[in-house]
Amino acid sequence: MRRVLLPALLFLAAACSREPAPYRQESYVFGTRVEISVAGLPEARAKPAVAAVLADLDALNSRLHAWQAGSEVMALNAAFAAGKAATVAPDVQALLRRGQYYETASGGLFSPAIGQLIGLWGFHADSYMPVSPEPARIKALLAARPAMSDLVFDGAKVSSRNTALVLDLGGIAKGWALDRARTRLQGAGVTSALINIGGNVMALGSKPDGEPWRVGIQHPRKNEALAMVELADGEAIGTSGDYQRYFELNGQRHCHLIDPRDGNTDCRMQAATVIAPAGPEAGLVSDVASKPLYLAGPTHAAAYARRMGVRDILLLDEAGRAWISPSLSQRLHWLTKPQQITLLE
Repeated sequence: MRRVLLPALLFLAAACSREPAPYRQESYVFGTRVEISVAGLPEARAKPAVAAVLADLDALNSRLHAWQAGSEVMALNAAFAAGKAATVAPDVQALLRRGQYYETASGGLFSPAIGQLIGLWGFHADSYMPVSPEPARIKALLAARPAMSDLVFDGAKVSSRNTALVLDLGGIAKGWALDRARTRLQGAGVTSALINIGGNVMALGSKPDGEPWRVGIQHPRKNEALAMVELADGEAIGTSGDYQRYFELNGQRHCHLIDPRDGNTDCRMQAATVIAPAGPEAGLVSDVASKPLYLAGPTHAAAYARRMGVRDILLLDEAGRAWISPSLSQRLHWLTKPQQITLLE
């Protein structure tokens, strides 16, 4: 087994040498590295603003954890399995409703309702042992068809019409947290920052010298950047890849990006990257949209991108060939250029 925890994006945001160095703080939340860089403010103001964000992220991790006892998600799943309703905090309820929306928008390729499949493949753990679930168990879960549309909201309570629904918010929580982090920083008077939550990165303003923030897109097979791109104020970038959470069994790579249609964990692509346009849910979109694009592949990626509200997309197939939207092609700076690059229609 090999476990790779490199973030999907390299955090390459060095400030101009003539400007004071940004205040930078790191942490480890949601099973991944978090880094926040605040520029243009003295440390005395930047430090408490960043500390408040990191404290909120740590609390969210405890609340939304898919297999940690005592989390709100675990309590919800226990209630659903028993056919009961559970009281849900307003912010989590809002997150679940967004999960419903994006499951529909993605045609079901993104679904936080397939927690049982994720657990069956061994990804509800801090380390991943090679497993090969019984086909009959996968078939039974697929036949049960758990979906976010099974959730029923009644005031502060949520229930499920389907006892097979098990929530796993890992595919949406980082992006949702990214939007929360931006709001908190703005409320503290921060106007220039780069927020990286496990490779989902958002730019706040520009650097103090007026130059845009630049980030690097992780090479799926090397510990280096594949390309770099400048982010405008409020844009967010995210990548789903087969190199972050995976195991190998009998020469086959199995990654955590499980296809809700067939329960398959075969890594059919190396990576899918999206840049979400500035907006109140830019972080959330950067997290969610990469999943259906990864599963759809080059043939259908552009259509799913439109459904998810993104234009700038990059896919790397199993052979390392690149498929890129015309808009991203005009702004991407290759560091290691793939041998084959195809423009998506």
